[in-house]
Amino acid sequence: MTDALTSLTAAGVSIWLDDLSRARLDSGNLADLISTRNVRGVTTNPSIFEKAISVGAASYAADLQHCAVSGLDVDATIRQLTTDDVRRACDLLMPVWQDSQGEDGRVSIEVDPRLAHDTDGTIAQAKELWQRVDRPNALIKIPATAAGLPAITQVIGAGVSVNVTLIFSVERYREVVLAYLAGLRLAAANGIDLASIRSVASVFVSRIDGMVDPLLDDLGSELAGELRGTAAIANARLVWKAHRELMQLDEALQLAAVGAHPQRPLWASTGVKDKRYDDTRYVIELAVEGSVNTVPEATLQATFEHGHFGGDTVTPNMESAQTVWQHLEALGIGRLDVCERLEADGVRQFIEAWERLRDTVRSAMAAALA
Repeated sequence: MTDALTSLTAAGVSIWLDDLSRARLDSGNLADLISTRNVRGVTTNPSIFEKAISVGAASYAADLQHCAVSGLDVDATIRQLTTDDVRRACDLLMPVWQDSQGEDGRVSIEVDPRLAHDTDGTIAQAKELWQRVDRPNALIKIPATAAGLPAITQVIGAGVSVNVTLIFSVERYREVVLAYLAGLRLAAANGIDLASIRSVASVFVSRIDGMVDPLLDDLGSELAGELRGTAAIANARLVWKAHRELMQLDEALQLAAVGAHPQRPLWASTGVKDKRYDDTRYVIELAVEGSVNTVPEATLQATFEHGHFGGDTVTPNMESAQTVWQHLEALGIGRLDVCERLEADGVRQFIEAWERLRDTVRSAMAAALA
């Protein structure tokens, strides 16, 4: 019997791994997941690198010592370690990139999260990361904050492929797509081949249930109980509805006619945190052709072992998703309020992870010089 990962891939859902470490690369684990688990891309974030370097310090020891002896500061050292890992992952996924004509085989690396509200700083570092990784299958992650939106346009306009991250609301998603289209126009004006540019829009999923479910538990009503676990999937399905509408804009169609690719929605934060829920729900319930789903390894393995793929679970449920949020709003749970709070929390959490990473690297460099 065909496993769910193979069925999803055949149905046009791209499965990416939401993790990267030197240990995965050195051990052959990532190569194995690519060959046996249909992994077609990799995403990283500050939390992932903080864990990779703090938990797997031995894998980075030689490079940390070299950076310390060379006089690099903490931030320059982090950039060297992380871009080296991303470059190696890009090389590993290059055959997927070639076979998919550039659609998959992508590896993401994020700008310093402390730049989330700094447009010019984000633009400069995004271009720097693109040059440092120096691989056509890289994606530079830029957060979808108010300051990030104009940065997206400028970076796309320079021919850099972008993963827009920390998207929660449909409204913000629409702004991201418009920023992408503006970037494509700028790229065309700059004489850049639009076919060389790719982008995904990372919509965070499970964090919405993580915030909404406790609010429903506090209400304790029968309706609140019925709505438990429905908010995140409904929100993502509304984003997909917006995606379909936005891809039919005259501007989007005109750009596509001259070689531009659509910006694919990517479902992020798909690990199930509430053990009462099926551990494959944020994969199986968001299966639709043309989407990307980036998963932690535990979710990847769960989907392989017992996921049940039943076809497109998004398109037939777009209208009912609106009803879910109408009921939530009637209970006093505002969608925009939830999404805005989660965006702010997401930026803060990534900054905190980055600072922990800086502390870890600083200590390791000091020890190397002792």
